[in-house]
Amino acid sequence: MLLFLNRLKWKMINISNKIRSFFCCKMFASCGKDVNIGRDNTFSYQNMIVGNHVNFGSHSIFMSSVAKIIINDHVVFGPHVFVITGNHRTDLMDKYIDEVADKEKRDIDDQDVIFEGDNWIGAGSIILKGVTIGKGAVIGAGSVVTKNVEPYSITAGNPAKKIRNRFGN
Repeated sequence: MLLFLNRLKWKMINISNKIRSFFCCKMFASCGKDVNIGRDNTFSYQNMIVGNHVNFGSHSIFMSSVAKIIINDHVVFGPHVFVITGNHRTDLMDKYIDEVADKEKRDIDDQDVIFEGDNWIGAGSIILKGVTIGKGAVIGAGSVVTKNVEPYSITAGNPAKKIRNRFGN
């Protein structure tokens, strides 16, 4: 009986994952096929372009007010990943930080974040504005990525640095 209840529980969780993924996909600017979305995520839907075969771990935040978050095919995000495409302006003496409107931001304040595809982004990683994660690159858990990541590299740390190539030398 316990085995039956466990199987039923997993089937119900799987159904709710599919329902959540279906409705979330409808809200993205663009969404491909086979997109799976874990629990309790926060997205800036209108600014996100999501490719095929993308998996979002739970408890992640993808935040953008002006720039885009572009996720190409075959990207896997661990849990608790943060992707943030912008900063607040800190150079205006006549305004408080929370009074600066999106239309007052400069190009340098908000920049796209791009995942070129075939990427694995480890749990607890933070990806900041203007970063491109090269095709085939892996980001180690807990990394803070502030600069572009080479294709087919393994990058980790705070700040994130290349550890080695994914294949060969």
